[in-house]
Amino acid sequence: MNKNFVMYTLLTLFSSCASNDLLVIAHRGASGYLPEHTLEAVALAHGLNPDYIEPDLVLTRDNILVVLHDIHLDTVTNVRRIYPKKKRKDGRFYAIDFTLKQLKRLHISERINPKTKQAVFPKRFPRGASSFRIATFAEYIELVQGLNKSRKMNIGIYPEIKSPAFHHKHKKQIEKIVFKVLDKYGYTKGKKKIFLQCFDPRSLKFIKKTFKPKFPLIQLIADDSWKEANISYKKMLTRKGLKHVKTYADGIGAWIPQLLSTDVHGAYLPTSSLGYAKDLGLTIHAYTLRADQLPEYAKDVNGLANILSREGVDGVFTDFPDLINK
Repeated sequence: MNKNFVMYTLLTLFSSCASNDLLVIAHRGASGYLPEHTLEAVALAHGLNPDYIEPDLVLTRDNILVVLHDIHLDTVTNVRRIYPKKKRKDGRFYAIDFTLKQLKRLHISERINPKTKQAVFPKRFPRGASSFRIATFAEYIELVQGLNKSRKMNIGIYPEIKSPAFHHKHKKQIEKIVFKVLDKYGYTKGKKKIFLQCFDPRSLKFIKKTFKPKFPLIQLIADDSWKEANISYKKMLTRKGLKHVKTYADGIGAWIPQLLSTDVHGAYLPTSSLGYAKDLGLTIHAYTLRADQLPEYAKDVNGLANILSREGVDGVFTDFPDLINK
C-alpha cells in the first residue's frame, strides 16, 4: 500500500477531532442553515460566534449597496414572478436595473440553478418557506455592530466587492460607494475588525492607491473558467504571480482545490501555490467549507478545517461556522 496514502488517511482521521486556531468566516452568514445573505442568516451566524461574517456587495440602480452574492437576482429571489418584464436579452435579471424600493418587494429563497430551477443544496432551508428580504449593506453593518454591543462581542465584517468591471461599465464606481459606507460606520479608522476582498486585482489596486486603507486587502482567486475577471488566475497562482499580489494585497482567498490537490488514492497533497503563498508571507484564507460538499479526503467540516490549518492556512470561509472547533 502507498505509504503517503496511509499517512494522509491517518492524519485525516485524527483531524476530525482536533482543534485549530483558524479564523472562522461565516460565508454569506450562516448560509448552511438559512437563505444566504439575509439578515436572519447574519443574526444566526453572529450567535454561532465566528471571527468574521461575510457579505457580498452589489449596487442598485439608485446606487445603494445591497448584500447579494452576485449581480443576478433570479437565482435567489422571486424576481421572475414579480417583475417578469425586467429581464434582459440574456434572460437574466440584474440588481443594477432595480431601485432599492423595487428590490425590497422581492422574497429571498435558497439558491437555485437558473437552468434547472432546482435547489443547489436541496437539504438546506426549504425553498419558499418563511419570508426573507434583500438587505442593504448599511442594514447588515448595523445588525452586526448592534449584536456586538448587546452580546459583548467583537465579530468583524469581511465584505466582497462583486464584479467591479460590470459596475464600471454601468458608470458606477462601486469602490467609492463601499468606502463611503465603511467610513460612515467607522471601518476606515483602523479601530474595527475588517478584511476587504475582491476577485478583480484592478479594483484592489485602485483601492490601495486611492484610499490607502488601514485594514487588510484580500485578493480572491477563482478558477479561470468562472470568468470572475478578465485575467489569468492560473498565472496569479505562480510564484511570480503571487509575488505581484503581495505588492497590493495582504493575502489571498483561494479555492480549496488551489491549495490542496488529490493523489490517485484520493488523499490530499499541498499544492505548490500554497507553498509559494506561505513563503511570501501572504495571509491565506480558503473557501468554501460545506458539510454538504466535502472533498473525498475530509470526514467532516472540522476535519477539513484542521487539515487546512495544519498546512498553513490562516482562515476559512464556511457555510457552517458552528461545525469548526475553536
